[in-house]
Formats: sequence, C-alpha cells, structure tokens
Amino acid sequence: MVLLTAPGRRRHSAVVRITHWATAGSFIALFVSGVAILLAHPRLYWGETGGLGSPSLLDLPLPLVLTGQSGWGRYLHFLAAWICIVAGAAYVVEGVWTARFRRDLFQPAVERRKPKYGHLQRVAYGIVVFGLFPMMIWTGFAMSPALTSVVPAMVTGLGGQQSARTIHFVVANALSVFVIGHVGAVIYTGFTSHVGWMIFGGVEPAGDDS
Repeated sequence: MVLLTAPGRRRHSAVVRITHWATAGSFIALFVSGVAILLAHPRLYWGETGGLGSPSLLDLPLPLVLTGQSGWGRYLHFLAAWICIVAGAAYVVEGVWTARFRRDLFQPAVERRKPKYGHLQRVAYGIVVFGLFPMMIWTGFAMSPALTSVVPAMVTGLGGQQSARTIHFVVANALSVFVIGHVGAVIYTGFTSHVGWMIFGGVEPAGDDS
C-alpha cells in the first residue's frame, strides 16, 4: 500500500507505463518475426536491388531456411510495427507535453537536486528515443513499395530499398543491445521494485525532484 498512498509524484505516469509494455510486447513480436524474415534471405545488400545470385554486401552466418518471403513473419512484423509506432508516438507526445523529456533527459544534472538518470542513461535514452526508433520507422517505410511510390525521397534518401533493409538490420541490432543492457540494469538494481513501479506507478518521496 505504500506505493499507492505515499505522498509525492508518481514515478511513471499511466501513459508511460502503458506505452512501455505495449512497446515491450511489440518488440518481442518484431524480433521473432524479423528473424523469420531474415532466415528467408540471410543476405544484406546495398543499393536498390539484391537477390540470390547477385553480389551481396554481407552474408549472415544463418541457414537459408526458406526461399522467397516469410508470409506469417511479414504479417506479424507489420502488425507489431504499427503497435510500436502508435505507442511510441503517444510516449513522445506525453513526454513533450509534460516536459518530462526536458526534466529527465535534457536538463543539466547540476540544476536538479537528485538526477533521475545518470549521464550515460540520459545519452542512451536520448539516442534510442530520438535516433534509433525514428530510423527504424523511416527504413521500415522505405521498404514499402506503396509508400515509396508516393514519396520516392523516402527510399532514395537512403540509397535504395536494399540499403534501407541493411540499415534497418543494423539499427535493430543496436536496439537489441540497448534492450539487453536495459533489462540487465533493471535486474541489477532491483527487478521486483522496478517492474512494480512500471506496472502500478509507485510514487517518489515528497520533496524528491527526480
């Protein structure tokens, strides 16, 4: 009951908690479906075209399970991607609207009584939220012929659809490394308490400016 009745500001708003778990679930689905899609053609190219028999930029050390495309993987990837985009948009809007990004990520630590995040955490979260996630969305859209036929610059700006696919793969790996580090930090600093705060909200002690 302490988490629900103690005075002070909630550690995580309802929007942050909901979008966190929506993003976590969609990330798992994206990872599983992404692996299935990659196994259908575990080669990366640069430019506009690429396929079996043509020179590749990188042959991944994965078995070629299927030829062509993974149907269920693409459907799941598409659905999970839109859930992730909607959740991410809600998270960003809430962060800007409540000045949470300015308070937690961009305000100099010397101006705050007790910084919520360390310097490396602030840099990592900033890169993920404002760098890697937007790049994942851009490269994902760039691989859609329907979208690029309307906005060709979306793919030409990346050097072609195969270039977009390669960048998408690299950014996905960077996000995976972040997730592993994030989960590891949560486990190290108190898994039960952090998960509880992210589910129920919890509150900060009165007078805590973090």
